[in-house]
Amino acid sequence: MYYGAVCEIKKEMRLKTVKEDATPMRHRWNNSLFGKTALAAAALAGFLMFTGAPLLRADNDDCQRRVVRADHRLHEAIEHYGYQSRQAERRRHELHEAREHCWSTGHRWWDEHEHRWHTDRDWDDHDHDRDHH
Repeated sequence: MYYGAVCEIKKEMRLKTVKEDATPMRHRWNNSLFGKTALAAAALAGFLMFTGAPLLRADNDDCQRRVVRADHRLHEAIEHYGYQSRQAERRRHELHEAREHCWSTGHRWWDEHEHRWHTDRDWDDHDHDRDHH
């Protein structure tokens, strides 16, 4: 019986010590200007991190879609109206504009033939010439 009573007293002392030590620390952290500022900064950083990434991806998707559409329309114009037709020339101009748009917004452009992004402004406005000569 004596051993059990000693164990209970030690257990109560440990719990009391832990509770006494934890309460003031938590209280100080919640009320400090540093704690509030750190919490606000972490929340803001998390918000910006999760809202900024989709915007970047949306811009990339938009550029890629523009170039793919313009490239497809050029191929269609060449197929239906001929390589040197005014329709094909207009579609070449639209492809150039789509690539320029991507370059001006993100300093890269989508190459539909190679299915990859280029980070140099090295496109050839007559890259479809090789397909027909």
